Amino acid sequence: MAKKKNAETKRIAANREGAYIAGAGTVVEQPIVQTLETNYMPYAMSVILSRAIPEIDGFKPSHRKLLYMMYLMGLLTGNTVKSANIVGRTMQLNPHGDAAIYETMVRLSEGYQALLHPYVASKGSFGRAYSRDMAYAASRYTEAKLAPIAAELFADIDKDTVDFVDNYDATLKEPTLFPVTFPSILVNANTGIAVGMASSICPFNLAEVCETTIAYIKDQNAPIADTLLAPDFPIGGELLYDRDEMEEIYRTGRGSFKVRAVYEYDSSQNCIDIKEIPPTTTTEAIIEKVIELVKAKKVTEINDIRDETDLKGLQITIDLKRGIDPDVLMRKLFRMTPLQDSFSCNFNVLIAGVPKVLGISELLSEWVAFRQECIKRRVYFDLTKAKNRLHLLLGLEKILLDIDKAIRIVRETAEEKEVVPNLMIGFGIDQTQAEYVAEIKLRHLNREYILKRLNDIEQLQNEIKDMEDILASRSRISRIMINELKAVATKYGKERRTKIVSKDALEDTAGETVVDRSPVTLFFTRDGYFKKITPLSLRMSGEQKLKENDIITCRVESTNAADLLFFTDRCQAYKSRVSDFPDGKASVLGDYIPSKLNFEDGEAPVHMVATEDYKGLLVFVFSNGRLAKVSLDGYWTKTNRRKLIKAYCAKYPLLTVIPLEEDADLLLRSSSGRVLIIHTGAIPLKAAKDNGGIAVMTQKRGQSLVSATLYAPNQLPSDHRYRTKSLPAVGQKPTGTAPATQESLEL
Repeated sequence: MAKKKNAETKRIAANREGAYIAGAGTVVEQPIVQTLETNYMPYAMSVILSRAIPEIDGFKPSHRKLLYMMYLMGLLTGNTVKSANIVGRTMQLNPHGDAAIYETMVRLSEGYQALLHPYVASKGSFGRAYSRDMAYAASRYTEAKLAPIAAELFADIDKDTVDFVDNYDATLKEPTLFPVTFPSILVNANTGIAVGMASSICPFNLAEVCETTIAYIKDQNAPIADTLLAPDFPIGGELLYDRDEMEEIYRTGRGSFKVRAVYEYDSSQNCIDIKEIPPTTTTEAIIEKVIELVKAKKVTEINDIRDETDLKGLQITIDLKRGIDPDVLMRKLFRMTPLQDSFSCNFNVLIAGVPKVLGISELLSEWVAFRQECIKRRVYFDLTKAKNRLHLLLGLEKILLDIDKAIRIVRETAEEKEVVPNLMIGFGIDQTQAEYVAEIKLRHLNREYILKRLNDIEQLQNEIKDMEDILASRSRISRIMINELKAVATKYGKERRTKIVSKDALEDTAGETVVDRSPVTLFFTRDGYFKKITPLSLRMSGEQKLKENDIITCRVESTNAADLLFFTDRCQAYKSRVSDFPDGKASVLGDYIPSKLNFEDGEAPVHMVATEDYKGLLVFVFSNGRLAKVSLDGYWTKTNRRKLIKAYCAKYPLLTVIPLEEDADLLLRSSSGRVLIIHTGAIPLKAAKDNGGIAVMTQKRGQSLVSATLYAPNQLPSDHRYRTKSLPAVGQKPTGTAPATQESLEL
């Protein structure tokens, strides 16, 4: 009770001193919806409307403020000025920091090469859009001015063609839009990430855009894809074109398409020079990805890769190994690196302050309506000036009919302020006309001046009539737009930089993989260890390192292009590729196959077979003397299946697997000491991989086959003794010195 009273006393004292805040420390519940509306939504709307989403003129506010300030500085003509000067002046319109303003100018510059038609002519190092590390110089070192095409942004901007608003401190006026004479929204790329939405507009060729707009003005149902062929990027590249895919993007404003690099093969240097890359990546990202693939042994055809970009332009050079097909390698790199990438489209534009995703036809409709309004406002501005001028000249005409009377009125007027009223009374003109007459110089009161002014009246009347006809005729406004578009296309149009490649033409080679046929020697041991050793490494190495009590059961001369089949003691086969394994050395144990290929618990490998084309035969030798022969192509699969079940017969214990290109002689040895030579042609070929085969060498209880090898001519003396005409056979015991039992098979 005492503590509570003490706290209350302190509160009263603090309140008297003015330090107490009512409600301090209390928790107030606030609905989440209300919090979002009051705190988050204003921020989100500010980002959407004032930063990230472009408007129908093709610009975001930051772009517009920078370019308009350069226009006010008179940079459409004359020499370049320091970028720092431009940035500082732009801060009068843009309240952001100088770094953000300068980055905006860099992206709009021709040096950065991000736009098909840059609006800023630059001087100095402005970096490159296709390089992450090639940074732009500081603003104090570079210079800039407006590019010639920027004149199309400000055409008639001083004739009330667009609305103006106060800047952030109400010291200057700035335009809400530019009265652009062509659809710049489609000509230069524009991307932005707002809150809860984004915009990604790909660039199109200026001449194609103007032609498409003209066709749309003439016929709104004209097929867009006939004139607007495909996007066009400043870096170039090859666009994989699918008309249906492109028409869907044109219709909905959403979708994606693929762009890939352009390369040349230099046969004298055995290297590939990449000259153009997709717009979504950088040279550094490509090089890093290729290096990563080479280190992972997924790409083994490359000796070196380096960036040779210089003042002449972009270039990535790839040095190849001997015998590598550059086209096939590039198709592999297209699949595995950013050398081929997708560009996602999202034509999100602010229309009257509302973000909308529009197709090309809808965008053109909005732009045409916007441009029509600009032309109407320009004509109305000129019409108003012409009418005002005519009004003055009509008053002057009345004065000139009796110039002596006008001079007398002026001379006889006692006070200067009475001159205008007296002229109004004397000639029946209004105050504006009287003011104009009163300001005429004495030297103009001659016959020549009078006749010229009278001729001006007739000319103005004709111009006013023509302008009124324009305002009343939609077709005449359309003709004006068409003429302006033709002029822009003629003056600034360029050839396409991005080549169009039919997607259908590439389908035949889409699934083709690069074949690395580098020779290798494969080793497989009884305990399941696998090694791949190159010829150079094999020549330099000594004895093969093996696990204690382990032996090599299979040694194969093959290439990196071969497939591997590992047969296990559970009648399964695990498939892999030689290229999936790194190059090894004799001094290492190698890869443990059950772990590498994720064998089942307790499952052990029995034998390995390597093949490049799945041609030939497999002979399964069982310990009980049975042999089964199947075609190797039975193990080929369309999909990349890693495990094949029922790979061989599960009824009998498997001794070994012998791959053959064609039927041949086999030498079978039994634990009884008997030997049998049999030609595999006597074994019927079965379609089922798990067939039990036929009995070939009879085994008594407790006996089994101990080895099966390919038989070489004259390997045994009097080898006819070991052959038989009927199966099964017991075999014969060799006489004399018997050949040593071959525990390992070298195939």
